[in-house]
Amino acid sequence: MFKKKLFRTQQLKFMALNLLAFTIIFSIFGFIIFSQVKSTLYSKTDEELHRLAERIQSEQRFDGIKPGPDGVRDPDQGPDGPPNDFLNPRSIVIDWNEAGEIINEEEIGTVLYENILAHYTLPEENVNTITNTTISESYHFRYLLIEDHNPDDNVAYTQLLVNVDAEQTIIDNFEKIIIICSSIFIMLSITASYLLSKKMMEPIMESWNNQAMFVENASHELRTPLTVIQNKLEQLLTTPQEKISNKFEHIALSLSETRRLTKLTSDLLTLTRADSAETQFTKTSIELDSFIQEVCAPYMEIAESQDKHFWLNLEAPIQLEVDKDRFHQLLVILLDNALKYTSEKDSVGVKTYIEDHKVVLEVRDSGSGIEKENIPYIFDRFYREDKARSRETGGTGLGLSIAQWIIRIHNGTVKVYSDPKKGTVFKLKFPK
Repeated sequence: MFKKKLFRTQQLKFMALNLLAFTIIFSIFGFIIFSQVKSTLYSKTDEELHRLAERIQSEQRFDGIKPGPDGVRDPDQGPDGPPNDFLNPRSIVIDWNEAGEIINEEEIGTVLYENILAHYTLPEENVNTITNTTISESYHFRYLLIEDHNPDDNVAYTQLLVNVDAEQTIIDNFEKIIIICSSIFIMLSITASYLLSKKMMEPIMESWNNQAMFVENASHELRTPLTVIQNKLEQLLTTPQEKISNKFEHIALSLSETRRLTKLTSDLLTLTRADSAETQFTKTSIELDSFIQEVCAPYMEIAESQDKHFWLNLEAPIQLEVDKDRFHQLLVILLDNALKYTSEKDSVGVKTYIEDHKVVLEVRDSGSGIEKENIPYIFDRFYREDKARSRETGGTGLGLSIAQWIIRIHNGTVKVYSDPKKGTVFKLKFPK
């Protein structure tokens, strides 16, 4: 129950983090696109406002029109034709006096003034800044307010407005699309975040389960030899006057279990360091066939003493970069297993050769073999196909896990071929 609650809490955290990340990314992306679209739509309008302001400030507005007797610029003056020939049809020019009143109503037009600008007030706070405004709650304009420094007229400010209803409609529609897409994206993000958090939890759950199984198996494996040793020692204590020779069996069994316990703790320590990547490797160059022949020498004697045939077929006399200690341990594990699971008259052999520009190392035996359905599990920690026989031979179920780790750190691969009637082949490949 606690484990499920813990996993559920962690998954929700992952989901929230994923959703937050998606939301931030999409928000930034949407903001950039929206700002770019808005800027692009207003760019031509802003250029027009700046161009018009420059002409007015350089006293070229309306092609040299002079103020009339009342101080207001006469729109019909100008030597070169109509004054508004350079204005966009969407543009309006408003002249304001010091009192904040519009003084060029005739130039603007009575209908336009009465319907739109009659209640419009001077926005003095936005001088020389292009600003958006809405007039009569229906018409959208973008304007630039500039000061008039000409002492010959009554104009204090000139406001240049360009109608941007079309642009505003596009922006409003685009904003609606962004909102709709955001809503859809949020729903998709929730789904994606849930699936991603579930996927992220898989290795955590697998690691948790492996750790729990590892601890359980390790506890069991450690408890068994300790129990045996404790029982034998307690039996020795019941007869303190007995001679050692009479209790030889108890002492020998205790020593055997002690050795097994030592090997088990050593293997556990190796795997723990492998998991934490703390183990340091020192690779040196070895002549492969010579190295294998040297490692196999004692096993030839052991095989001979057990009435087994041990053979070598070494055809890879090349230099290989390996960690000598770990590579030696790898060969010992594979040869130990081969000898343990073979009987009298069976054979054990090592073969090397080059294949596809890689060095191939095979350890073969003609023993009892491995059932096909069990092959995928033989590298799992504490896995033993025949637990009773493994205990008899002193196996802990950790050897092949260590072997697989050593192969991996040497960038190698391993494949296992087995037939209960023909024996087993461990085929290892390493880069040259």
